[in-house]
Amino acid sequence: MAEGFLWYAGIPFPTKFCKTEDIRAAHEQFVVKDKDIITVTYPRSGTNWMIEILCLILSKGDPEWIRSVPMWERCLSIESELGSKIIRDMKEGPRLLTSHLPFQLFPKSFLTSKAKVIYVLRNPKDVLVSRYYFICQSKFMKNPESLQQYDEWFIQGNVAYGSWFAHVLGWMSMRESKSVLVLSYEALKKDTRSTVEKICQFLGKKLEPEELDLVVENSSFQAMKENKMSNYSSMDRNYISANVEMIRKGMVGDWKNHLTVAQAEAFDKIFQEKMAGFPPELLPCD
Repeated sequence: MAEGFLWYAGIPFPTKFCKTEDIRAAHEQFVVKDKDIITVTYPRSGTNWMIEILCLILSKGDPEWIRSVPMWERCLSIESELGSKIIRDMKEGPRLLTSHLPFQLFPKSFLTSKAKVIYVLRNPKDVLVSRYYFICQSKFMKNPESLQQYDEWFIQGNVAYGSWFAHVLGWMSMRESKSVLVLSYEALKKDTRSTVEKICQFLGKKLEPEELDLVVENSSFQAMKENKMSNYSSMDRNYISANVEMIRKGMVGDWKNHLTVAQAEAFDKIFQEKMAGFPPELLPCD
């Protein structure tokens, strides 16, 4: 399954959003600045939620920014054709950026900067299901014939941005770095406020209790679902299909409603083989 992809360094990327020259430039030429705050995820792992939280932290919970400026303009993708062009013209100051790049293709300049990366990972079975429904609604990549077929593609890494296992392993190698904060979608869902406090501490941002309350309130699933600047309903349809639902359910464990027992057991076996030795609390799969 290679339709709709360009291949770079052995990894498939969506041709609708990425060009070979942009990926190469992101890796080799992109200059990460000390004040940059970068959200990194494997797709469908809570990217938009983390971006919304970061925007609200920077505005001390005031929702005016997130309700007046589209998310894709507040936080630009390092490797996308559209994002990379705009980033080059951005003024000085904290830049909110995002990326799905695996660690080996992330900007080299990050390692010599003081920038902060927040890496969000999510139960891969929930990622699989979320991506399946996203792809089925899209028009820019080949649609799988069934969830079973997409399960096979996902496990083989024949999906946009490649193998979930390789992506997570690469970024988990940086989890002890003071410049990288690894968070799980599940922990963020379980105790959003405490996780937001952890993010603030990582970024050196101090919020008052009432400001924290506003961050949590205005970044809730329902708030984002209703916010046209965050739910992608107003995005240029040259970049995203009108049918695509970017904010679908936001659930933990939704895979149980879609995968059969046999599929889940087979996935768990592969997970244990590929992720052996990593702390289970950092790699949720149940």
